[in-house]
Amino acid sequence: MFKSRNRMMSVTVAALTTGLLLSSCGGATTKDAAPTAAPKSCVDTSGDTVKLGFLNSLTGGMAISEKTVSKTLHMAADEINASGGILGKKIVPVQEDGATDWPTFAEKEEKLLTKDCVAATFGGWTSSSRKAVKPVVEKYNGLFFYPVQYEGLESSKNIYYTGATTNQQIIPALDFLKSQGVKTLFLAGSDYVFPRTANAIIKLYAAKLGIKIVGEEYVPLDKADWTTQVAKIVKAKPDFIFNTINGSSNVGFIKAYYDAGLTPKKTPIISVSIAEEEAPAMGHDVSGNYASWNYFESLKTPTNPKFIADWKKYPGSSGVTSDPMEAAYISLYLYKALVEKAGSFDVDKINAAAKASKITFDAPEGMVTLDGENHHIYKPGHIGKINKQNQFDIVWESPEFIKPDPYLKGYDWFPAATRDALVKAAG
Repeated sequence: MFKSRNRMMSVTVAALTTGLLLSSCGGATTKDAAPTAAPKSCVDTSGDTVKLGFLNSLTGGMAISEKTVSKTLHMAADEINASGGILGKKIVPVQEDGATDWPTFAEKEEKLLTKDCVAATFGGWTSSSRKAVKPVVEKYNGLFFYPVQYEGLESSKNIYYTGATTNQQIIPALDFLKSQGVKTLFLAGSDYVFPRTANAIIKLYAAKLGIKIVGEEYVPLDKADWTTQVAKIVKAKPDFIFNTINGSSNVGFIKAYYDAGLTPKKTPIISVSIAEEEAPAMGHDVSGNYASWNYFESLKTPTNPKFIADWKKYPGSSGVTSDPMEAAYISLYLYKALVEKAGSFDVDKINAAAKASKITFDAPEGMVTLDGENHHIYKPGHIGKINKQNQFDIVWESPEFIKPDPYLKGYDWFPAATRDALVKAAG
């Protein structure tokens, strides 16, 4: 039995990593190289201003989500400037469009660091955009603040992660499904690194929970036709669909879902990329479906009402708040706290302050604390059910803020060999 289980695990790891390698073809990957000294920074903070880069997809398939993140960063910058800036210096934003194109993200990040001389960059959404930026920001010893939930299995001294890692979103979602008596699950995702890696982890934890995966389908991020894949969902008759689709491709998925006769009452969806802003843009009434996030507009915290009110009156506001834009808002204030604790805009001094000090921010989701070792933050887990107003009624929450564990080292169902294989495959 033990040998059989080992053989099964070997086959599983091979299958998972093969899928990830296929999905990363043409993506941003780098070969291991001998470390070299970073080029000298051109950041100039001798005056009364500091440049910060905002790098978001303002065009392309991810613009449906990233425009609001960009706008939120500008709101946070305006707030910080109104209160005196960072170390007395006013923020001058330099906005760039990643255009839902990963090489463009890398090119724009290099421009921001070497031509615009920004002290830090904020943005990205997809893991492909983050992985495109990572080697650039590491080469030039810059800082990149990434605001969106992701698949984990990464940390970098040059990146701060203010969205959820796997044990703060994916695992709570599965715990919720188990509590609801779910026995079968179908996985639907966009074909790139985040859904592939997340679903590899989902399959392992689902097996631990006794939930059977009855199907798994992917469609490229820039494609919207889910007809064939949804037909397979209909045939599989799962208790729930776990949706790791990103961007405007969700619209095509939801259309195919309803066209095939599926309903939340019969086959509900739990998503990790549909929030308050995306829900009304789906083209259908999506009430009755679920999402796993760390923040919802409906969350009751001392700071959330002001955040909502400020956002609603901000020029160009979408009118609703959501998890990714709240995490982006956190990122700029977290940077402010780090710089002020370090007493400097120098990257190495900022990282030293992160390790040596307790850095917190009273965020709309609650008081968040930075883990200075892995550059992630403690976050609460919440499951929301979409109502008729495209808001989320919170139906489950974690008993406490969840310590970030991006490599899932605290979970016995996630073997080290599997972790190493997935990290290597993800690039």
